Amino acid sequence: MKAQLIRVGNSRGVRIPKTLLDQTGISDEVDIGVQGDAVVVRRAHPPREGWDAAFAAMAVAGDDALIDAKAPPPSWDEEEWEW
Repeated sequence: MKAQLIRVGNSRGVRIPKTLLDQTGISDEVDIGVQGDAVVVRRAHPPREGWDAAFAAMAVAGDDALIDAKAPPPSWDEEEWEW
């Protein structure tokens, strides 16, 4: 499918047909980058997407313990201090 570049200020834009937006799930925000000689536009993923599933899998595998669980607590947390 061919499309024309349109002027947007000093930049250029591309109108993406609704059918392509529907197929990709692209709505309001995208990730854009370059791969070789291609400009790639992808659906933006929300921050921390999939973290819930990853943490649940870690818990099932028993891999959710603190790395420094045996370390003594830091002394600065017990001492008085001022701003």
